[in-house]
Amino acid sequence: MSLLYAGEHVRLNRPCADHEPGGVVRPGAASASPWEKPHGREQARGVRTTWNYTLASIVFFYVVFNAILVLNNLANLAESRSPLDALVVVLTIVAAAAQIRGCWFLRTGRGEGIPHKWWLFALLAPAAAVWAIGLFRPEVGFLAALPLWMSACAIAPLVPRRQLWTVLVVGLVIAIAHPVITTVALGNPVSPAALNNAWVAIVYGLLLPIMIFSGLWWWDIVVTLDRHRSSAAELAVAEERLRFASDLHDIQGHHLQVIALKSELAERMLAIDPEAAREHIHETRLIARRALEETRSLVAGYREVELDNELENAREVLSAAGAQCELVVGNMPPDAETRRALGLAVREATTNILRHSEATHVSIRLHTSDTESMLTISNNAVSTSAPAGDAPSSGLAGLRTRVSALGGELATDVDASGDRFELRVRIPARTRVTA
Repeated sequence: MSLLYAGEHVRLNRPCADHEPGGVVRPGAASASPWEKPHGREQARGVRTTWNYTLASIVFFYVVFNAILVLNNLANLAESRSPLDALVVVLTIVAAAAQIRGCWFLRTGRGEGIPHKWWLFALLAPAAAVWAIGLFRPEVGFLAALPLWMSACAIAPLVPRRQLWTVLVVGLVIAIAHPVITTVALGNPVSPAALNNAWVAIVYGLLLPIMIFSGLWWWDIVVTLDRHRSSAAELAVAEERLRFASDLHDIQGHHLQVIALKSELAERMLAIDPEAAREHIHETRLIARRALEETRSLVAGYREVELDNELENAREVLSAAGAQCELVVGNMPPDAETRRALGLAVREATTNILRHSEATHVSIRLHTSDTESMLTISNNAVSTSAPAGDAPSSGLAGLRTRVSALGGELATDVDASGDRFELRVRIPARTRVTA
């Protein structure tokens, strides 16, 4: 049999919990392998990385923008040697530091107001001082109004949504009012040199709110997708539990109802017809035994590990979790114990990939020859919280013991970049084949 599947999004039909080698569900298993890390952080790596990129882009924009302002102000200071120009340089640097630090509030404080009134003062006071000093220094020109506009752009995402546009409009009006007040009210027209040097900063200033809000919009999309992905995994586990509970209820409910009815009949007929009552009691005992056997059969079927089913289930679960799953299967091993061991390996590997990685590509390959069976499972986006040399988890340790009992070996490996994990299980062919 030769199968090749490309990952496709389908409905989950198996649980995603840790499993003991015998197939028993083992919740909350300890983990120490490169695949595993404490529950609650396994999906945080990709989201945290996205936030770091988003924050870095916003901070970079602020750094470049403030660098333009500082360099222009330093050029003015070199020509004028004025203490006011020196003060403008210092205040611009202070305002830049406050704005860059304020970017860190964007992740948790959006729409909830400024974390503390002192942060509001730090964002506004230095920028407002530059704006005021610039009224009397026409050489500075529009550059004196830009720090206050940048502070407004940093504050706007933190205030409630109904106040966001108010903050931006007020900040823009104050920035535009600066050259008007300088020229009309104070009679200090902006120098042509200042106008020539300000156009780059003005363009950056107009793009600043667009860049900030587009980055935050993308961040919100990533968080929403990650939340839906977690919900899908939880719903899959709940669905499987409900399926098993429904099957168990169908078996137990029917038999218990019959047992209750037979027992009631036997109780009523005990004094009237002892032989009939004895017959009902005998039938009750047989029904109870049949219920016990069917319950054991249901649990055994639930625990049964069929290699072909586990391979197909792995493809479906990983695809539904958002990973591209490549499944390449050759001939199935003829030995039942070998198939069971490899099925457990597929189950354990799939569980670890789902719970302890952000894998986007998974490869599962099974090759069987006359001398051995080789299973190779690899995935990207491996956790870096545990070094590759750490002791293996209890699930992998139990699996290694089972494989060793068949004369095989289990090996794990992380590539040089630390991003790809590979699990290899090799079991030699056995001379005595069990059907």
